[in-house]
Amino acid sequence: MAVADRTAVGALLGIDEPAEVARVANRLDTLLRDMPATRRLGVRAGLGAVSVAVRAGGAVRAGGTGPAGGAVRVGGAERVGGPWRPAPVGRDAVLRRLAAHPGLAGPLDLLKMPVLLAAGPSGPAPVPAGGRADAELDCVPSFDWPARWRTDAVVIGSGAGGAMAARTLARAGLDVVVLEEGRRHTVAELRTGNPMDRFRSMYRDAGSTVALGRPPVVLPVGRGVGGTTLVNSGTCFRTPDRVLARWESEHGVPTDRYAELLDEVERTLAVAPHPEHSIGNNGLIALRGARELGWAAAPLRRNATGCAGSGQCAVGCPRNAKNAVHLNALPQACADGACIVTEARVLRVLVEHGRAAGVLARRPDGSSFTLRAPLVVVAAGATETPPLLRRSGLGRHPGLGRGMAVHPATSVAGRFDEPVVAWRGVMQSVGVEELHDQGVLIEATAAPKGLSTFVLPGLGATLAGWRGAGEHLAFLGAMIADQPSGRVRGSGSPVLTYRLARPDAVKLRTAIVGMGRILFAAGARQVLTGLTARPTADTPGELVDIVAATPTSALHVAAFHPTGSARMGADARHAPVDPRGALRGVDGLYLADASLLPTCPEVNPQLTIMAAALAVAGNAVRRESG
Repeated sequence: MAVADRTAVGALLGIDEPAEVARVANRLDTLLRDMPATRRLGVRAGLGAVSVAVRAGGAVRAGGTGPAGGAVRVGGAERVGGPWRPAPVGRDAVLRRLAAHPGLAGPLDLLKMPVLLAAGPSGPAPVPAGGRADAELDCVPSFDWPARWRTDAVVIGSGAGGAMAARTLARAGLDVVVLEEGRRHTVAELRTGNPMDRFRSMYRDAGSTVALGRPPVVLPVGRGVGGTTLVNSGTCFRTPDRVLARWESEHGVPTDRYAELLDEVERTLAVAPHPEHSIGNNGLIALRGARELGWAAAPLRRNATGCAGSGQCAVGCPRNAKNAVHLNALPQACADGACIVTEARVLRVLVEHGRAAGVLARRPDGSSFTLRAPLVVVAAGATETPPLLRRSGLGRHPGLGRGMAVHPATSVAGRFDEPVVAWRGVMQSVGVEELHDQGVLIEATAAPKGLSTFVLPGLGATLAGWRGAGEHLAFLGAMIADQPSGRVRGSGSPVLTYRLARPDAVKLRTAIVGMGRILFAAGARQVLTGLTARPTADTPGELVDIVAATPTSALHVAAFHPTGSARMGADARHAPVDPRGALRGVDGLYLADASLLPTCPEVNPQLTIMAAALAVAGNAVRRESG
């Protein structure tokens, strides 16, 4: 990594020890290598700009060394017989000026995210003893797969939807091949790998996916055998009855069987309420604050009955305690004859005479292979399914790629006198549904150390101070039920855009204030707002004023649940997919992922996606076998 980049890394984080700056810079370089070229160049350009500004602001024109090679101080920088090095005081003054510029505050926060990720621990995170072995899966790397193969059904994607579709088809007696772009991650790797390396290998583009908009939305997408179920929180909500009723009345999607389908999904995942005694301090604080306010709150229902509170759900459970689909639905499919081909990117679906005929896929070395099949189920996820259909010549429907909801999320933190150590315990532990009828779902959520999407305030010494206070911070997150205002563009790497609707901006503000009230009620001395211009509040009233004065474009928004980019519905003018899950205009092609959900499900969507996939795969078996 260039010296200029190291200057920027040290400045942004407020660190001066050369060895620590070098460690973070080298890790950042490793992280950037896994990002797309445009994002990699953007981060490097941002670091370079910060470096230039810091150097220029701290060391303007100067003649040479001081007498006998001594130090010369110019504008807050000193030179000791060598290159100019900005002194800490001058450096922080420059950073404060940069952060005060209204056009730079947001980009600087985005720039901080990969730098903070790289600054996390280099070694493996502590893991409680015990756990279970990996499940038996019939996985074949694409390098070992023949150039041509014929099967009964191909399922594209091995996540929540693809796993349930594959299991249903295999149990119906079909010969099934599942294609997965990622690779298999073993529990041994998860126990010994450090969180950042696991993050960059288990998320598409090293977790750098962003939906462009004002504000931009950070949208990390999991990739690997098991899909996003590998890296989600394990939270399992049933689809709310009001959502199902809306899908049926407004979109013509039959939902009368969803209760039994959700029951089956819960059995598959072994869903149960998490015991309160093991949720960790972060969850206990959320419970305490909610109860002080008289708000209903409880430990969440999760698919992690053997959870020991490792707090690492977002980078794969190192004990296999979380029942992701690579531990149940996929091995069940393999037991009935299904096979999973890993590291295989599907280039296009083959269509002959108006019917799906198989797929063309690519290996990592660029070579390709063909799978012939009369039945194809696409479960590539809401951000990848529309580009795949376009590459296949199946993207003519005007609704394809439109109407994406993302379940926007925001978060706050509370500073407490006592240590919290939020990353010890359940990652997402407690749900507060007081505001759910207003479209706001609050959850106590704490990521592994160094991996939070919550951006700590400030730059330089200020940021270093907050990093040092990390053990005293508790975190809450909230997701809002949003209007379908996102788009998935392109036919290669998708370009995502998202325009936050005005009513949804109101919900985000409601969420920030609500989370702050919980933390203050629990005893927080200060609430970190996540808002760059006014990053802290000392009272609930001050928080209300800060949120009211913050423009929508300055809200910090992330998202983890994109849905609806190829929605199903009875109206052929607006829905690319019919109510049975079949893509309109071609026979033998079905969708079984989050892209077909008609609207935002208003809760963590894993159970909803899996239930929808069960319904779609069952429809496919009945129709294609008939």
